[in-house]
Amino acid sequence: MLTSVWRWLTDGGHWQGETGITHRLLEHLQYSGESLLIAALIALPIGALIGHTGKGKWIIAVANAFRAIPSLGLLFVVAMWFVSRLTGDSAYLVPTIIVLVILAIPPLLAGAYSGVSEVDPAARDAAYGMGMSGRQVLANVEVPCALPLIFSGVRSAALQIIATATIAAAISVGGLGRYLIDGLANSDYAQMAGGAILVTALALLVDGVLAVIQQLTVPGGLRTTSVSRRKQRAAAAAVESAHAA
Repeated sequence: MLTSVWRWLTDGGHWQGETGITHRLLEHLQYSGESLLIAALIALPIGALIGHTGKGKWIIAVANAFRAIPSLGLLFVVAMWFVSRLTGDSAYLVPTIIVLVILAIPPLLAGAYSGVSEVDPAARDAAYGMGMSGRQVLANVEVPCALPLIFSGVRSAALQIIATATIAAAISVGGLGRYLIDGLANSDYAQMAGGAILVTALALLVDGVLAVIQQLTVPGGLRTTSVSRRKQRAAAAAVESAHAA
């Protein structure tokens, strides 16, 4: 079995053409990237605003409730609604993006909300004492302090999207999931296993890239594993940077 999987993965013919691994990988990345971007544009500002004002916490609870919805079931329901309203590839691509966005919003929303709401009150007080407005406090103090939890939400959402995009092949969408669906239909277990390995490798690679980006963008004082030390250093770094600005 392992030998056949290895042969399938290393066969040059499987990497070429519209059904090749390279093309399927790019499709998977496209769906995942578009969905993550849309979800981030929706969830991060809302989560940060809720954490800043303390109002609208019910939105977090409602979003978290969507995590209990089966991904495949939701995908089929949304696809059936769109299939009679759209034509061509859009009839399947649009439902896929919508479902991926819905599933990505909860971790992004929770990360932004938790990060902002848990900022040390001393940092806020110092910022307000310097004459900052609420908007300036949010942008210059709270969001920088919240970056570790925001990135945690982004990484969680990315993994959720990559995994769920795999089952989108069940409604005739491309991506790496095609190897699992087509392999099952043709009893090609090497193809199925190869597809699963590719999805796993992609998820690990994306998470690793996001981890590197986090290391490069999050100030060192915010990357400590100790929660108390993280809050103390975050508050000091945020106030100093805001004062310098």
